[in-house]
Amino acid sequence: MNEHVKSYLNEILPASPDWAKKLEGEAKENHVPIMDRVSMNFVMQLIRIKKPKRILEIGTAIGYSALRMVEASPESKVVTIEKDEVRYQQALNNIKANNKEDRIRVLLGDALEKLKGLEDNSFDFIFIDAAKGKYRDFFILSEGLLVNDGLIISDNVLFRGYVAKPEEAHRRHEKMVEKIRVYNEWLFKHTNFSTSIVPIGDGVAISLKNNKKGNYLHE
Repeated sequence: MNEHVKSYLNEILPASPDWAKKLEGEAKENHVPIMDRVSMNFVMQLIRIKKPKRILEIGTAIGYSALRMVEASPESKVVTIEKDEVRYQQALNNIKANNKEDRIRVLLGDALEKLKGLEDNSFDFIFIDAAKGKYRDFFILSEGLLVNDGLIISDNVLFRGYVAKPEEAHRRHEKMVEKIRVYNEWLFKHTNFSTSIVPIGDGVAISLKNNKKGNYLHE
């Protein structure tokens, strides 16, 4: 997103609650990647519209986005998965501090393993914001967990704009950019989902699960 537009939107967005400001400050200070306020506001709006009963998040970090999703839909329940034990504990502490233990359940472990143990067709809304190189694997494992007409949201799918100009990416990002480009193209070809990418924040893909299941092959 154009920095002038992003700055403008940040200025007119409603102020974050005090607890969210605290987590935003802590994340910035400790270099913990969380959604920027504009992107988070967008995802919260999708949740307000969708009114999901159950939300699955892949990539908890310190619990910021899970808490904000519950803020947007207080009746929703969230299951969120975090691989890093330190961040897992931080998330538990933040969720407890905000009295949301009854709304948010945090699982510790590799999402590729944890997803296999979850109940089929039990989520209305799935949010992927973890290791970008594994996005397609996360998506494939999430498909069966999503109800028809459910949404899968993938964050960071434009990766600083480098997906459009991969030749400008730093060498250390080249493989990552290529994987995201492949993932984006794969999403649009997926016959069981209708996908749109919104150039907000670092790029947000919205994939709607179709009612009729096709014969899509995970190539």
